[in-house]
Order: sequence, then structure tokens, then C-alpha cells
Amino acid sequence: MKPGNGSFVTEFILLGLTNEPDLQVALFLLFLSVYVFTLLGNMSILVIVWFSTLLHMPMYFFLAQLSFVDISLSTVLSPKMLAGFLIGERKISFSSCIAQTYLFSACASTEFCLLAVMAYDRYVAISNPLLYTVKMNKHLCIRLAIGSYIGGFLHSLIHAICLYRLSFCGPDLINHFACDYPVLVNLSCTDFFLNDLLRFVFAGILVAGSLFVIVISYFQIAKAILRIRTTSGRRRAASTCISHFTCVFLFYGSCLIMEVMPNTKDSEEKIKVVAVIHAILIPALNPVIYSLRNNEVKEALRKMLFKQNCSW
Repeated sequence: MKPGNGSFVTEFILLGLTNEPDLQVALFLLFLSVYVFTLLGNMSILVIVWFSTLLHMPMYFFLAQLSFVDISLSTVLSPKMLAGFLIGERKISFSSCIAQTYLFSACASTEFCLLAVMAYDRYVAISNPLLYTVKMNKHLCIRLAIGSYIGGFLHSLIHAICLYRLSFCGPDLINHFACDYPVLVNLSCTDFFLNDLLRFVFAGILVAGSLFVIVISYFQIAKAILRIRTTSGRRRAASTCISHFTCVFLFYGSCLIMEVMPNTKDSEEKIKVVAVIHAILIPALNPVIYSLRNNEVKEALRKMLFKQNCSW
């Protein structure tokens, strides 16, 4: 009957975004639309990159990986949240709660790694464009992508194992729309100093390491752009980085806000709002950011649609 060592709580109740009954249907329709948009937008990126020969380049290979992670990130949280809005199903078992925490953390951690890899890719493309496809060859791209997944999932596995060893004696109410690490440890009736220490160390290494790669890459990119003699050349080189930089700013910014915000009763509602932006809205925005700012993606989509229309 015990889900963990000495635990008594076998399930939790997610309180969701709000308890106002009049808002449940409206919120269900809103977040269902966002989830569907997330799936369609990111799946469109996957399909375009897969079938368009124009996009068979390292930059778009990593963009496809980012879209896959965004689909996974949103799918880990959205269905349970939507069920809570529609039918009021807010119970979640201890094991499912730990699994949700793990998968969400794994997807987010993988995205940190991928964003760092994409920054390095832009650095290589701009600093030495003639050797870009040689340096960023197929085998290296695959290894970097696999390394991002392995790093993200192993990083989160440590925290999931540490969470599973905690005892939960009640209460069983989680004031959130999903199982989240800070909320769970606060419900534990055992000492979680080791958990917080390991989280601080490993999360610090992951975030600081990926951010270091991004900062150094963009520093080198800026130096390379300044060496370009023509204004049009500088503008063209910089435009290839704007979409990625926007995604980095949104993802790291929302994550930083959640980390620095005090985990108290007074800030719980604010934390939920930032979590919605971080885990629900940003995965929906990423394909829009890349498709609107990228002429190659728009051209590949136009050719695919034109070819499809001609086949009819």
C-alpha cells in the first residue's frame, strides 16, 4: 500500500489553475486549442523538415528535434490538465505523479541541451560557412542529438529516484495543474535536504553549462558578424540567429523566473501562471517563431503545398 519507503499517501489531488466552476469550460476550450495548435505546429515542422530537401541541413535537423521535444513536453502535462477542466478528474496516483515529474523534467532538460547545440550550430555556420556541412556532418549531428536526450533523461532520473525515496504522510493536495518538484518536496514529511542539494548541483551544472555554451557561441557569432564587410551580409547572418535567440530568451527566462520566485503560499498562483507560459505556451510558440522568421521554412512549405495542389 506504500508507494515509497514509509509513505502513506497513495494518490494526490491536483487543484488545477482555478476552482471557479464557471471558468472550467472556457479554460478547457482555451487550453485544448493551445494543445492542438502545439501538436499541429510542431508536427508541421517535423513533416516539412523530413520531406523537403531544402531543409536537409543540420540547423533544421536540430529544429525537428526541438519540435519533437516540445510535443512531448506539452503532451506530458496537457491531457491531465484538460481532463481536470472537462470532467473534474484531478486525482493522480503517487507513481503517476513521480512519472509526470520525471518526464516533464526530462523533456525540459533535453530542451536546454538542444538549445545549446543549436547555438553551437549557428556559430559554426556563421564563423566558417564554407566548411559548415563538413564540420557539422551527419554523424556529429546525430551524436549531439542523442547526447542531448541522454543528458536530459539521466539528469531527471536522479531527481525522480530521490523523490521516490521521500515519505508523504499528507496533505495530499497539490496547488498546481501538474506534479512539480518544488510542490512535491514541500508535501513530504521527511527531510529533503539531500534532494534539494542534488537538484541544485545537477540542475546548476545542466543550466549553467548549456547557458555557457550559448553565451560563448553568440559571443563568437557577434565577432564573426562584425567581420562581415557588407551591411546586407551582416543582416543576413544575424537573421539566421534571431529565431533561436528568441526561443532561448523565452525558455530560459521563464525557467529563471520560476526558480527565483519564492516557493510560498503567496506566490503559488504566480508560479502556476509562469509554469503555463513555460510548459504550455512556449512549445506552441516555437514553430511560429521559426516559421515566421525563416524564409527557407516558408519556401519549403509553399513548395510542398503547391506540389500537393498540383497532384489533386
